[in-house]
Amino acid sequence: MTDKPTTSTDPQAQAPAMPAPDPALRRFDRFLGTWEMRGRTHGSDVDDVVGTASYAWLPGGFFLEQRTKIEFTGFAVEAVEIIRYDPETGTFPSTVYPSMVGSPLPYRWKLDGDEVTIKAEALHATFHGRWSEDGETFSGGWRGDPGHENDPGNIAYDVWGGRAKS
Repeated sequence: MTDKPTTSTDPQAQAPAMPAPDPALRRFDRFLGTWEMRGRTHGSDVDDVVGTASYAWLPGGFFLEQRTKIEFTGFAVEAVEIIRYDPETGTFPSTVYPSMVGSPLPYRWKLDGDEVTIKAEALHATFHGRWSEDGETFSGGWRGDPGHENDPGNIAYDVWGGRAKS
């Protein structure tokens, strides 16, 4: 008697299990969509930071894309940022591709409830922000890290905003 290999006609039975995005990435769901923001550099009496940030999942759900368009003290600044999850640190490393610098910049996000911290180590600056209780508005500010407050390009500013109106 000869053993014949068995074959399945069910394509699902032969397909390897695909990896799934880490559930920690779902903390970014509240970011999805387009947000309008306004802000002021320290010492300004007028809003001199105005723009939008849009967030969307890339196919597969492993990476979040942020696209920003900001008028910053009269300069047009655009950027694309790709955010992922690092389970070893419990943080969200990202790479920012800005319109005003010829090389990508590493950032690292930390989300803790309504608190948002973004560290730009190469720029020696940190953003501390907070969502409103209803999740419809935000506020925060960028500051130079201690000892780097006056580094070129480290301009302290505060921003606030909410979901863009359709």
